[in-house]
Amino acid sequence: MKTYHADSARAGLEAAAAAGLSWEDFGLTVIELLERAIPNDGVCLGPADPATSLLTGRVKTDLNGADEVAFVQHEYGAPDINRFSDLAQRQVGVSILDEATGGRPELSARHRDMMATVNLRHEMRGTLRSERRMWGFYTIYRELGRSGFSPAEAEFMHRLEPLLTRGMRRGLITTSIQQQDSGAAVVIVNAADQITSATAAAEDRIADLGGAVWSRLPIAVAIVVSAARGVPGLATQVPRMRLRSRSGQWLAVHAAPVRGPHGLTPDIAVTIEPAGPAAVIPLIVAAYGLTERERSVVQQVLSGASTNQIAQRLQLSPYTVQDHLKAVFDKVGVSSRRELSGRIFFDHYAGRLGEQVGADGWFSDGGPS
Repeated sequence: MKTYHADSARAGLEAAAAAGLSWEDFGLTVIELLERAIPNDGVCLGPADPATSLLTGRVKTDLNGADEVAFVQHEYGAPDINRFSDLAQRQVGVSILDEATGGRPELSARHRDMMATVNLRHEMRGTLRSERRMWGFYTIYRELGRSGFSPAEAEFMHRLEPLLTRGMRRGLITTSIQQQDSGAAVVIVNAADQITSATAAAEDRIADLGGAVWSRLPIAVAIVVSAARGVPGLATQVPRMRLRSRSGQWLAVHAAPVRGPHGLTPDIAVTIEPAGPAAVIPLIVAAYGLTERERSVVQQVLSGASTNQIAQRLQLSPYTVQDHLKAVFDKVGVSSRRELSGRIFFDHYAGRLGEQVGADGWFSDGGPS
């Protein structure tokens, strides 16, 4: 990896992260710029819900028709090497498959069942994290016959993690809001990952997530279905995620196994519904990169507290509160409390901030973490 190309790619990524791009456009820009520093035959990257670490979308290069549903099943349905959930727990969240397997990538079920079938020999993947929460992921591939990824390339991606995280995180809140409550949709997915029944609202909801109700699962639905099935023999929690749909709506997607008169069936019920303020507002505030103290101040502002009231409740001086508010205004891009409330509450949302992640992996009301 030549220094000139690495510096050029980094400069371009810094500009992209500051440009206010949607996460999709930011991701496509990342793919284009990474080619300068790390030659490859395919890249896939996208956001994750920081509360549950479930992947919520992706942009990618062609990747020779790799099976996305199979990719999801390997990520959530069985133990494997370098799963994103495992990488997210490490000090360095990027890993080269050849190094992780001692030069035997066939030890990875993902490699045997997916990569090898589409001529992809080398894999480097990593996570995008901030404050111990995973906001995104990436995987970079090279085909059979090319040289593998180097430690220098992995180190380069590690150094890029804060920059890529910032661009991906802010991309979730860049696009315009079109919060339209058309009700919840429910679909039943069978063991073959096909929708067998659906409520009236499902067709529009599935299409808004990039799928087709009777022929193609959206990646978000495939993920919660696979996570709901989990690893055989191990207890699973109800998988949940929050994400932006193609129309700009905030949606909550969750899944659970279906029971029949004789116990569990192979079917999974998936619910897609508008995400309420308690679920979305913490994500929006965190996406602006506010500190814990700044989040506490915003919480008080959204409750209607005055500067003196905020100072008393948080045991700060009024001058310190004003300093925090100035920093918040700069980060959110507003100039007044009214603009701040409007930017975060969008439309008719009103709710509370609860930053603690509960036992089920979801934001609860326990206070800042």
